Amino acid sequence: MIKRLSRSIIIFLVLALFTLTLGGCGGSDSKQQDAGKQDAGGAQEQQLTPVKLTMTTWSGYGPLFLARDKGFFKKYGLDVQLIVIQGLGERKQALAGNQVDGIATTLDIVTQIVDAGIPLKQIWALDDSYGGDGILAKPEIKTIKDLKGKNVAYDFGTASHILLLAILAKNDMTEKDINHIQMSASDAGSTFVAGKVDAAVTWEPWLSKAVKENKGHLLATSKETPGLIMDTVALRTDWAEKHPEALQGMVNALAEAMQYWENNKAEANAIMAKGLGIKEEEFESNLETLRLFNLDQNKEMFGTPENPGTLYTTLQQAVDFGFNNKVIKSKPDAKAMLDPTFVNKAKI
Repeated sequence: MIKRLSRSIIIFLVLALFTLTLGGCGGSDSKQQDAGKQDAGGAQEQQLTPVKLTMTTWSGYGPLFLARDKGFFKKYGLDVQLIVIQGLGERKQALAGNQVDGIATTLDIVTQIVDAGIPLKQIWALDDSYGGDGILAKPEIKTIKDLKGKNVAYDFGTASHILLLAILAKNDMTEKDINHIQMSASDAGSTFVAGKVDAAVTWEPWLSKAVKENKGHLLATSKETPGLIMDTVALRTDWAEKHPEALQGMVNALAEAMQYWENNKAEANAIMAKGLGIKEEEFESNLETLRLFNLDQNKEMFGTPENPGTLYTTLQQAVDFGFNNKVIKSKPDAKAMLDPTFVNKAKI
């Protein structure tokens, strides 16, 4: 009887120990599964494709900040870093040195970069200057013809230069009729406000600032030359060929950002202004002088390889301008610089 009882106790203890062991193993598996999930989550974060884009401060680049700060880039697997570099030379150096993967800039700058031996693929049209660029002049300079012999500050070979030449040509003048003072568009604006030059070709917010402070007036703006100055997102071709999914993700995210802006303008404007580091009212004022492009407009402007859209025509004009004015040494292939694949595949 005692032996039978002892045997029963031993069996009971063994079973109890076995059950505890299973429970322990189950608990361990559960913890391991939880840890696995955490690891998977971490892996997902690490799988985000890093993309570095450089640009200057221009309200037309607001959608990039909206796509970043509303999480649209992240939604499509991207970790996009937006790096503001004001100097054109410095932005070019960043691209040449592979410090950035792409750039948001005007078509004329794209042609210069490509001519310098850094092939680029443009995948999204951001905006069109519609009064956001212009020519400021002192009060006594009443007309474009009054610029003759005056000191005019502008950045040679850039959108400012293109605008100036177009406006001068309308008035039967050339840049030989003026005294060129070389400086960036931003510096031209601040220098004009400081009263150190007779006129300046610059952009917002300097146009509004000069008028508001009674430092001068607007002789002409890009509203007189619609479609002449456009901004796009361009990636280095070597990077683009290795990351086609990232390019599609960028386009999808920007398309969603523009759709969000159209439906939630107050909130979106606040986000974009904050990203650009300017006041909200200033950003909204700047929007009156430019046009932001959505997905449908991008599809129309890019067209297809067989039937290129208006963006191709505008880019070709930038190429011809650069070559004819000896800003670039050769004529890059405009079609090779545009890739309509991603806007045509995008769906939102």
